Amino acid sequence: MCSRHSALSISKEGIMRLMRTVSFGFHVALVVLVLGCDLNVSRGSKAEPTGEAELFAGKESPFRKIAQDVLPSVVNISAERVVEERRTFEYDYPFKEYFRDFEKFFKEMPPFFRDRQNSLGSGVVVSEDGYILTNNHVIRGAEKIAVTFYDKSSYKGDDVEIVGTDSRTDLAVLKVHADKELQPVRLGDSEGIEIGDWAIAIGNPLGFNGSVTVGVISAKGRSGIALPEGPSQQDFIQTDASINPGNSGGPLLNIQGEVIGINTAIATRTGYGQGIGFAIPINLAKNVYTQLVEKGKVVRGWLGIYIRELSGDLIEAIGVKEGVLVEEVRKGSPAEIGGIEPGDVIVEYDGKKTESIPQLQRVVAETSPGEKVRVVVVRDGKERGLDVEIGEMPEEIASIEVEEEPKEKAWLGLRVASVGGEEARGLGVEAEEGVVVVGVEFGSPGEEAGIKPGDVVLQIDKKKVNDLNSYQKIRDELNETKEPMLFWILRGQRKRFIAVTPE
Repeated sequence: MCSRHSALSISKEGIMRLMRTVSFGFHVALVVLVLGCDLNVSRGSKAEPTGEAELFAGKESPFRKIAQDVLPSVVNISAERVVEERRTFEYDYPFKEYFRDFEKFFKEMPPFFRDRQNSLGSGVVVSEDGYILTNNHVIRGAEKIAVTFYDKSSYKGDDVEIVGTDSRTDLAVLKVHADKELQPVRLGDSEGIEIGDWAIAIGNPLGFNGSVTVGVISAKGRSGIALPEGPSQQDFIQTDASINPGNSGGPLLNIQGEVIGINTAIATRTGYGQGIGFAIPINLAKNVYTQLVEKGKVVRGWLGIYIRELSGDLIEAIGVKEGVLVEEVRKGSPAEIGGIEPGDVIVEYDGKKTESIPQLQRVVAETSPGEKVRVVVVRDGKERGLDVEIGEMPEEIASIEVEEEPKEKAWLGLRVASVGGEEARGLGVEAEEGVVVVGVEFGSPGEEAGIKPGDVVLQIDKKKVNDLNSYQKIRDELNETKEPMLFWILRGQRKRFIAVTPE
């Protein structure tokens, strides 16, 4: 009893002490907090924030001024086009025999009927003279174009002129003959952007005039994207700044409010933005814009080669880690005249490191025809400098044809035949030299490397395959190797390199 009472008394005293301690600690913490705040305020009044912190030092969003500065330069473009659709009654339906006269009446009408379609897009003023940069697909085939500014002023008819278009890059230039002073944007440098940088998109998505969205640069140098409107020359900036139909032709800006790209396309399964948008780099757009204004068309430099990215077994087989592999050189092209050969790896062009196919295509296209350029290639493990006079890209590239023949042991899972034989002709292949692949075993090294029936083998590890006998000789020489072997093949109209790794 006594011990229980004593224990209870101690507990009460302990609780009281704990409460006094907590109370004291709370007051001390409060004093420190107040003093700390005073100290911070004092320091803050004297220190000057620098870098990105400066952007957020005030209460205003750093994007507010960008929007205020750029919105007057972004326009809404409405394009009206007339489309023709063919009338047809060539189908079956119930009781068709009772409607013969009805069908006859309509069949005697013109075979096409006309309808009007409207498209909405964006554009951006790039000069005080009224030149506007937009996408070609926004105005393609348009008979009437209306340009509306953020202040609701609108121009159409003779006040809007199509200066030029370029389907290869999906760019177009308009000129507005305005009755007021126009405010152009500041053009930036798309070469200086990095993944993670701020990205601001401004345009008219889904018809909502003057919309601003913010994100980051998600990736650079995107290409090989299947788009119904093109373009074929792709070197896209990828961003997660929301882009939707109607944004096309509008600007993508950096945190300084400079245009770094022209918004062009989205990757989507729904038809609307899902955080993957693409913009044409402004450096490419500037070159196209200048030529369209000065010449009315775009003249591009041309080497005359087919190229391929280095990756996987190709790197091991060739022994070069960076650059672009030349798979084929067109006869009589600037590349052939300049000494470039199939199997060369282009590592430098005009003093600039070759990083990817889109990057090389762009710098070649931007080179003036007739200009001599130093091209550095790796051939047989050694660097060589070649002086190549760049030609002008032809409007159309001529096509090439190819073909095949008999049986052979399935080395690497490949069954080959002589060119010109019955088995080759059965595959529709014609060729003057090499051997034709007439069968590929499932799961074999050849099949895993991507070789297909109908391919014509022209070289193996830089050894020329003239016919079936030379193929067999090369096969016997390399039969025991376990290292990747470089096949040079002809597929359809194209020659390409494929690295095959033995099992």
